[in-house]
Amino acid sequence: MQPSQPTEKELLRKILLPLLEDFKYWFSRSSSLLESENIPFLSQEEQTGLLNRLKQAQGEVETARMLFNVTDGQAGVDTRVLLPWHQLVAECWDVARRWREVKQKGE
Repeated sequence: MQPSQPTEKELLRKILLPLLEDFKYWFSRSSSLLESENIPFLSQEEQTGLLNRLKQAQGEVETARMLFNVTDGQAGVDTRVLLPWHQLVAECWDVARRWREVKQKGE
């Protein structure tokens, strides 16, 4: 007997919602860092630009989450939308890594 295959809706719920929550978490955490610290290896314009991109992405993620919920899991997110979010998370991870290195050298 073969196990039943999950429906597209079930897959979206199991994969997309946790992914959106991850984006929400990392964007929030990165925004907090950029709002509370002066990052020495970023110019003020670069830091402000990154923060603005994070705020925009946070709004997009929240909109995607709300649409998913309002449509009872019928609305997904195109991979062309997800890719820039992934790239932004990777950029933020790099900034956080470099920030930790700067802080460690200063201690």
